[in-house]
Amino acid sequence: MNVLPSAGGNTETTSTPSTSSRRVSYFYDAEVGNYHYGQGHPMKPHRVRMTHNLVVNYGLYKKMDVFRPRLISPTAMTRFHSDDYINFLKVITPDNMSDYTRQLQRFNVGEDCPVFDGLFEFCQLYTSGSIGGAARLNDDNADVVINWSGGLHHAKKAEASGFCYINDCVLAILELLKKHERVLYIDIDIHHGDGVEEAFYSTNRVMTVSFHKFGEFFPGTGDVLDIGYAEGKNYAINFPLNDGMDDESYKSVFNPIISKVMEHFAPGAVVLQCGADSLSGDRLGCFNLSVKGHAECVNFVRSFNIPTLILGGGGYTLRNVPRCWTYETAVAVGEDVKDEMPFNDYYEYFGPDYSLHLPVSNMENLNSKEYLSRTREQLIDVLRQVEPVPGTQIQTGQVESALAPRGVAMEIDEPSKADGGDASASNPDQRSDERSDGRKDHPAELVG
Repeated sequence: MNVLPSAGGNTETTSTPSTSSRRVSYFYDAEVGNYHYGQGHPMKPHRVRMTHNLVVNYGLYKKMDVFRPRLISPTAMTRFHSDDYINFLKVITPDNMSDYTRQLQRFNVGEDCPVFDGLFEFCQLYTSGSIGGAARLNDDNADVVINWSGGLHHAKKAEASGFCYINDCVLAILELLKKHERVLYIDIDIHHGDGVEEAFYSTNRVMTVSFHKFGEFFPGTGDVLDIGYAEGKNYAINFPLNDGMDDESYKSVFNPIISKVMEHFAPGAVVLQCGADSLSGDRLGCFNLSVKGHAECVNFVRSFNIPTLILGGGGYTLRNVPRCWTYETAVAVGEDVKDEMPFNDYYEYFGPDYSLHLPVSNMENLNSKEYLSRTREQLIDVLRQVEPVPGTQIQTGQVESALAPRGVAMEIDEPSKADGGDASASNPDQRSDERSDGRKDHPAELVG
C-alpha cells in the first residue's frame, strides 16, 4: 500500500507522550470494510478501513509490525460461545433466514444484530485479530497489540447483543489467561461492557472495569453495586456516569480507579476496549470527551508498562471514529502527529477543517464533582478488599476451559534470518496462502 504525501503548509504538531523501545503490533484485514450491517444501521465496519487508511497516511505503520491475522477456526470460538450458537452463525444467511425463525429469536439475531452477507466471516476477521494479538503478547513478541476491528463486548455465550455476535474480548482474555495469572479488562465505551463482565463475574483471575452511561441506556447494566459474585466478588468494578462527561471529569475518576486497580490487582496483562462512542458528538452517545481526553486513557494505561491489547468497540459518527483511533495509535507508538490531516482516501469525510482534533460541544455535564468523588471512593473501598493472590481455575462452562491450557497456533510470526531462523521458509512480511481450515487465500503482504 502506497503512502500518500502529507498535505503541505505549516501545520501544528499534536504532541503525544514519548515512549522508549516500545514494540507495537497492529492487526488489520482489508476485507473487514467490505461487510455491511444494512441500510440505516449505525454500525459501519467501514470505519476500520478509514482508520487504517489514516494510520498509513500519517506514516504510523512504519513504527509497528503490521499483520493480517490468520483466521481462527470455529472451534476456537467455542472456548466461550456455545456450539449450537456458533453453528447457527456459520449457516445463517439472508437467503435462508425463513428456515431459522426459531433460532433467530433464540439467539437474538435479526434487529440490532442483523443477518448480512458474510456474517460469520466478518466475525472470524475481527475475532482473529484479538486472539492473535493476545497470542503475540503471550509469546512476548510485542508490548502493545492493536486491533481496531475488535472490542465487540456485548455478545453473550449463546446470544448476539448490541451489534456484537462473537465476544472477541472474552476470547482474547481466555488466551491471555493461558500465560497470566490475572488479566485486567478496562472498558471506556459509553455502553457497559456487560458481555465481558458476565463471562468473568465469578472468577478472581479477571477484573473487569467499566466506565459507562447508566440509566435508561443500553444495555441497562453496570450498577455501582454490581461487584462480582462468589470467587469473583470485588473483581467487577462499575462506574455509572451521566450525560455530558467531559475530559477533566473523566480523568478525575479514571486515573485514581485504574491506579488503585493496578496496585491491588496487579494484572499480568491488560485488555483495553476503546469504544469511540464516548466521544463528543457521537450518533448514539451522550458524553462530551475530546479525542485527546479519550486517548489520555490509553496513555495512562500504557504508563504502567504491562502487556496491553488495545481494541476498538462502539463509535457511530463515521468521521470521528478514525480520528480517535488514529490518534490513539500514535499515542501507543509514542509518535507526534500533526493536527492537519495528510491527504487520504477518505479526505472528504473530514471536512470542512480536515483536522485530527475536533472541538467538543457545550453540553452540560450532569456529573457533579460530589457524585464523582463519592462514587470513586466507594469503588476504591471495594478495591481495598481485593485479595493479593488468585484462587480458582477459570471456568467458562465449555469443555476446553477445564483442560490444560494450550496456546492458539496463529502462525503469524515465524523466525526470520535476523532471529537465527530460516527466512526462506517463512517470510514474516507475508501471509501464508492456506488457512487453518485448508482453504486457499490470496497471500497478503504487510503494509509498507
